[in-house]
Parts: sequence; structure tokens; C-alpha cells
Amino acid sequence: MKPTALMTAIYPAPDLAAAKAWYAKVFGVEPYFDQPFYVGFDIGGWELGLVPSEPGKHDPGRAGVTAYWGVDDAHAAHARLVELGATSIEDPHDVGGDIVAATVLDPFGNALGILRNPHFKHRPT
Repeated sequence: MKPTALMTAIYPAPDLAAAKAWYAKVFGVEPYFDQPFYVGFDIGGWELGLVPSEPGKHDPGRAGVTAYWGVDDAHAAHARLVELGATSIEDPHDVGGDIVAATVLDPFGNALGILRNPHFKHRPT
């Protein structure tokens, strides 16, 4: 297997309509795919997917993998997420090499990471 890219980060939500509205506000885009079983957003060439939470199958939470979304200003992005109802898990901080990371908990219980990395530029194929 030779992967071409990380394609999709999926977040479960107990209230899919509320999650859809919140993420549309956060990222400033409407979903391109909107069904009762899945809502998909195109975020800079990658996909953010929302699914209805199902106990034991799709549980919201912050254990395991955290997807970090690239931003130009991690401090401003963190402040905006908190203003929109997220809870700060980790305030923006330099992790070395002028890279700034932060993590919040979305209103639905999922960890959402933001990252300013001047060394990495997304190059859509």
C-alpha cells in the first residue's frame, strides 16, 4: 500500500444537525454531502465527516487519534473555537521549530486539534 494522502477525519455527534451547524460556522463552509447517516465538509482539500454517535460503534471522545487542522494563526483559531462553544484542552503553545499546536473539545465531546506549521504546505493533487 502506498497512501496518497490522509483523506478524512470523522467525528461522531449525538446531535448531527447541531454538529453540522457548528462545524459550518467554525470552518465557514457548508457541507458538500448531507445525509442522515453522514455529513461531509471539504476543508482545504481534506474531508471532515460527521456521523451520528452510536454507543460502542461511534462514540464521541478524546481518546485515541486527534486530527489537527492547519491554520495560519493558532492563537486566533483557538480563541474563535472557544468563543463558538469549544472547551480548551490545551492552549496554543510552541512545540518547537516555530510550530504552534492547540487542542479543544468540541461541543459534542470530540478532540479537535489546530496546528500552525510553517514547514508544511498542503499541496492538493
